[in-house]
Amino acid sequence: MINSKAQPCAAQVIRSTRGTSACPKRDKTWVLAAAVLGSTMAFVDESVVNVALPTIEADLRTTLAAMQWVINAYTLCMSALLLIGGAAADRFGRRVIFLIGIVSFALASIACGFAPDTGALIAARAIQGVAAALLIPCSLAIIGAAFDEQERGAAIGIWSGASALAAGAGPLLGGSLIDHLSWRAIFLINPLIAIPTLWIAVRRLPESGDPTAHAGLDWRGALLAFAGLGSLVYGLIAASSLGWRDVTVVGSLAAGALLLLWLVAQERRSRAPMMPLRLFASRSFSGVNLLTLFLYGALGGAFFFLPFLLIQAHGFSATAAGAVYLPFTLVLAVLSRWSGGLVDRFGARRPLIIGPLIAAAGFALLAVVSGEQGYWVYLGPMVLLGFGMAITVAPLTTTVINSVKEHETGVASGINNVVAAVASLLVIAVLGTLVADSPVATARLVMSTAAALAFASAAAAALTIRI
Repeated sequence: MINSKAQPCAAQVIRSTRGTSACPKRDKTWVLAAAVLGSTMAFVDESVVNVALPTIEADLRTTLAAMQWVINAYTLCMSALLLIGGAAADRFGRRVIFLIGIVSFALASIACGFAPDTGALIAARAIQGVAAALLIPCSLAIIGAAFDEQERGAAIGIWSGASALAAGAGPLLGGSLIDHLSWRAIFLINPLIAIPTLWIAVRRLPESGDPTAHAGLDWRGALLAFAGLGSLVYGLIAASSLGWRDVTVVGSLAAGALLLLWLVAQERRSRAPMMPLRLFASRSFSGVNLLTLFLYGALGGAFFFLPFLLIQAHGFSATAAGAVYLPFTLVLAVLSRWSGGLVDRFGARRPLIIGPLIAAAGFALLAVVSGEQGYWVYLGPMVLLGFGMAITVAPLTTTVINSVKEHETGVASGINNVVAAVASLLVIAVLGTLVADSPVATARLVMSTAAALAFASAAAAALTIRI
C-alpha cells in the first residue's frame, strides 16, 4: 500500500482527540517530531514493501500467494486491532502505548530483515501489524492532545506535509536499497528511525489520555474481527490454488462469514463497542464507507500488482518501479488541500462521484498501457489516479464528519480508516484468482477490475450521499 491512501480520515482523528496533556510550549515541537516519526515509520513500511515483493518472491523462491500473505498479515492485524489500539491508548495512556508500539515495531522490523524463510517473514509482518495498530492511532492522538484547537491546523499541516514527503521518498529509497543492497535493508530502516523517536518520547513526551474513556475494552470484538477477516482472507487466497469448491476454501469462507456475523451481534450488545453499529443508521455514513471499500480496494489491489508487472514483465529496476508511484503521490499531496474548496462550492456528493470516475479512468488507462515498457507511458495513468483521489479525500472526510454527531467524529473517522485497510486486505486476497496466462494479461485483468470497483464507488456515492 501507499502511505497517501492509508489513513483517509487521519487529520480528523487528530482534530477530534479528547483529553489534553500538560505539554509546555517548548516541548510541542518535540512532541510533533515524535508523532511524525512514529506514524511515518509505519506508513513508509507499507509503501516500500510493495516495491520489494517481486525481489522477495525471487530470493525466497516462493509464490504469489506467499507474497499476498506478506502484505495481508500486516494489514489483517492492523485493521482488526486499529480501533482497540486507539481505545487502549485513551484508557491506559498514549505515551506508554506509543512507546510499546515503537519498540515492538522496531523489533519486528529487525525480525523481517533477518527472516530465514517466508514463514518467518510473514510472522514478523503480523507482529508489525499489531505494533502499527498501537502506533498509528497513538501518533495522531498525541498531536491532538498536545496542541489546542487554534494550533491543531498548523500541526496537522506539518504532519500531512511530512507524510506526503515520506510517501514520495519511500518507494524511491526502498527501490534504491533493493537495487544496491538487499530487500532486507528496507526493514532495517525502521530501527534507525525508532532510535530518535524513542529518545524524544522518553525525554519530551508527556502522558495523556481521555478521562471519559470507558473502563473496559472490546477485546472480544477485536478477536472476532481478527478471526473473521483472517478466515475470509485464508479462503480467498487458497481458492487460487485449490479452487472455489474445495472443502478448505468453502469452510474458511463460511467460518469467516459466521465469525463476522458474531462480531455484529457482539457489537450490538457490548457496553463499549469498538465499532458502534448505530453510526451505520446514517445513510450517508454507510454510503461513504461503501465508497471507501470499493475505491481503496481498487487502489490496494492495483498497487499490489503493479511492481510485479514493471519488474518481472518489463525489466524495471526496483528504483524505477518505485519512481512510477511518484506522480500519483505528488499530485495527491499538492491537490488534496485544494479539494477542500470543492466541498464549500459544490458540496460533498458531486466530488465523491467525479473523483472516483477520474480514478476509474486512470485504472482503465493502466490496463491499456500494461503491455508497454517505457516509464513515461505510466505517467498519465498515475497522474489521473492522483487527481481522482485528491478530489475524493477531502469530501470523503467531510461526509464522515457530517454524518455523525460531533462527539462521535473520532470513532467514525477511525472506522473509515479501518474500512480502507480492510478493502485492500480483501482485494489483495482475491488477486490470486485473477492470474491469467501472462503477467501482462493478468495486469490488464487486475486494472480492469480496479476500474470497475472505482466506478462502483462513484455509483455508491450517487445513490447514498446527500451531503
